[in-house]
Amino acid sequence: MLCEMCGQDVPATNSVRVEGSTLQLCPNCAKFGVPVAPPVLPAGSAPRPTADAPRPFARAGRRVEERDLYTELPEMELAPDWGKRIRVAREALTWTPEDLGKKLNEKKSVILKLEAGSFRPPDSTIRKVERLLRIRLRADPEPAA
Repeated sequence: MLCEMCGQDVPATNSVRVEGSTLQLCPNCAKFGVPVAPPVLPAGSAPRPTADAPRPFARAGRRVEERDLYTELPEMELAPDWGKRIRVAREALTWTPEDLGKKLNEKKSVILKLEAGSFRPPDSTIRKVERLLRIRLRADPEPAA
């Protein structure tokens, strides 16, 4: 078992309350807190399974793979003239790059890079710009042939 304070691998840990949090600590780290008594279970009830205990419904031999969902999501396809669309919409509202930056919570330099097309914004920024300027920066999806 691992001590939650020092990370050392020890044969047994103790439940200890340290500054309001209950941790599983090795004997060396347990001196920094107050021991916590294990919960008293009502008669006839079974204890909760621990993380090491086998699951009753787990399939043998089946592993759960970790996936990074952000790599699976495609980035939004931007229109070829997305920078120009931002500049034209901003100028139509008679806003300066500083004004647009304040409304988007971005710096003026970021707005200028967006308008020049030299900086591909994150998808969240694309949505903010589209909503604020009431324009569409994403390209229409190509029809499947």
